[in-house]
Amino acid sequence: MDKLSQDSNSSPIGTISEIHGPVVVISCDQLPPLHQALCASLDHETYLFEVHQHLDEHHLRAITLHRTAGLQRGTSVYNTGAPLHIPVAPDCLGRLLNIFGEPLDNRPPLAQQQFRNIHSQPIPLQEVIETSGILETGIKIIDLLCPFVKGGKTGLFGGAGVGKTVLIMEFMSAIATLHQGVSVFAGVGERIREGHELWHEMQEAGVMPQTLMVFGQMDESPGVRFRIGLSALTYAEYLRDTLHKEVLFVMDNIFRFVQAGSEISSLLGRMPATVGYQPTLLTEVAEMQDRILSTRQGAITSVQAVYVPADDMTDPAVSAILSHLDTTVILSRAQAGKGIYPAVDPLQSGSKLMDRHTLGNHHYTIAEGVREHLARYHELEDIMTMLGIEELSQKDRRIVMRARKLQRYLTQPFQVIASHTGIKGASVPLQQTLKDCEAFLLGHYDDLSESQCYMQGAMPEIPQ
Repeated sequence: MDKLSQDSNSSPIGTISEIHGPVVVISCDQLPPLHQALCASLDHETYLFEVHQHLDEHHLRAITLHRTAGLQRGTSVYNTGAPLHIPVAPDCLGRLLNIFGEPLDNRPPLAQQQFRNIHSQPIPLQEVIETSGILETGIKIIDLLCPFVKGGKTGLFGGAGVGKTVLIMEFMSAIATLHQGVSVFAGVGERIREGHELWHEMQEAGVMPQTLMVFGQMDESPGVRFRIGLSALTYAEYLRDTLHKEVLFVMDNIFRFVQAGSEISSLLGRMPATVGYQPTLLTEVAEMQDRILSTRQGAITSVQAVYVPADDMTDPAVSAILSHLDTTVILSRAQAGKGIYPAVDPLQSGSKLMDRHTLGNHHYTIAEGVREHLARYHELEDIMTMLGIEELSQKDRRIVMRARKLQRYLTQPFQVIASHTGIKGASVPLQQTLKDCEAFLLGHYDDLSESQCYMQGAMPEIPQ
């Protein structure tokens, strides 16, 4: 932001003629290009705008990236000469920043050695490497049934209170400990209370030194909520290109990005499309998703929390996001109600990697066996409720017994909340998970009680 102010021309390019909430109409002799950053100064406060629409030869509409309180008609507007740029530096890890790269943690600003354009183009196609292989997280149910694609995109679907934030924190911890990588967290439209709690929880869990958090809060301009994802993604691209490490890009919540785009579209006077969404919905989602790429220097793996309106997976916004995802993780309130944490629904969650060619015959066979047992158990639950387990055949009774133990085995204590639960966290390698699940399917643990399988790590740790 300082760079933008310093680079602005000495003479104004125009003046503000209309103010409609966060949208301003600017009169000028020569129109600056779309996405150009403009600035104005009033009462020792600097306002930044982003050009979104040319109305005619001498008028444009721009979105304010600040609150518009205090702005007035006739205010002089200056051209910064470039789109919005943010300062990047190796010491950005461990920091809490806003959309402009300014500190929110009462620490000194970043050393402004370099600036990057938040609207930078995706890397050239010939430099992109394909997404391949599993990125292990140490979380049993994720690695077994809905594995992360290295350099891919994962959607985390869940409401309030089902463990979404804890799961995100565990992902960040896994990237730091298992892969010596770094994480970038984009808080899109976060409530101030949620952002404050998450920041302190990350510090307590020891994850913050390898994490950068960028927040555009719920009370800020829709322009901030619309662009905060690009600002955070620019930092992820910088860390990928300079540190050459695994970067976990976490976005919470991408649906609020879509909502901000819808708000801006209405303010700009565009005709709404399906279910009231902006006509540019697919393009806006794709512009962000297509920058989450991996190169030979490093990889960006994305985890995006997705709110589902009215639990309707056919909603246009959800469908637009789903089309870009490699893995879908559904968090179920029913699972959480049974005390099954992480509350991942094993039958609805899935991954594009779930085939023999990618996973290998061994992993695929075990994963399908586990899913078949859990699906059959789900089918028989109503019968057992009405008639009792005694009415089932011997074969179905055995399947139910093993499925219940598998369900409890796939629970796991997390390291990031060990201080709250009093249970030591466990990270289980994928090969150990496969070995344990195969033993369950073969009946090697039929003599164990269900409680011996609950909230444990690998099976050898359980006293027999």
